[in-house]
Amino acid sequence: MPYSDVPRPTMVVDSTLTAEGIEAQIVRFDIPEPTDTRHAVSTGYHVNMCLTPRPLQSRGGYRHRWGPHRFERLGDIFLLPPGEELFIKGGRGRQASLICIVDPRLIHDVAGREIEWNDRHLAAALDIGSAQIRALLFRITTEVRHPGLAAQRMLELLGGELAIELARYCLEVSERPVTGGLAGWRLRLIDERIADDLRAPALAELADLCGLSVRQLTRGFRVSRACSIGDYIEQRRMEAAKRLLMEGESVKTVAFAMGFASPSSFTFAFRRAVGASPSTFRQRQARVVADP
Repeated sequence: MPYSDVPRPTMVVDSTLTAEGIEAQIVRFDIPEPTDTRHAVSTGYHVNMCLTPRPLQSRGGYRHRWGPHRFERLGDIFLLPPGEELFIKGGRGRQASLICIVDPRLIHDVAGREIEWNDRHLAAALDIGSAQIRALLFRITTEVRHPGLAAQRMLELLGGELAIELARYCLEVSERPVTGGLAGWRLRLIDERIADDLRAPALAELADLCGLSVRQLTRGFRVSRACSIGDYIEQRRMEAAKRLLMEGESVKTVAFAMGFASPSSFTFAFRRAVGASPSTFRQRQARVVADP
């Protein structure tokens, strides 16, 4: 097929809400073929939270800094600083995301300075594991999807909270020591364990797997990925749960596969992590897939 005939990704904006210092949108992407796209924001911090699973093997890379071959895993939440160009590779599929553009002045005022980003810090921002940032983005999603009384004022307040949490995260990343994190092979072992068995591993199991003490594991993991290992495990498990639900598995089947004592306990954990119940998530995903 000639290049000009290859189906191109499309984006549809479902809803938008704007307030002082922040613009928030819920968008749907239709990606008919594996893609390699460029993303750049010149005037603000770009925060992207996927509301449905990203296409498998989604990766991001800064070609002008890293060269054309280095790509890192793209998490449910990623941050693109102003002035940077991010290239994303991924498989085909349909997805929905919340996209927020935050005025840099809000973040820099909290931080007390402009934040400088080197290659290592840019890589860390491709997979943000902060539970606080995730919770705020879910609240913003609800406000954008169903604006209530004084919606713009609420978004302005939430945007201010988000700016504070982003400043904290950015400073933690930029001030993180170069050494002290886990070796790449240990991080891969942890990812493989989570992928191979949906039941939550105990910290002692992962520590034994990596040949470390629990204290070394937890401290090194936070240095490497700027979040607790517990939050990271929960995010990865819920990503797997979302994919199983999309494939048609029942809530009961997913709950027991993940080691929950009951479907209700799984539903509680899923709602806390995803911002919606499993049934509501499945309904929204069905609309993403069905809408042209």
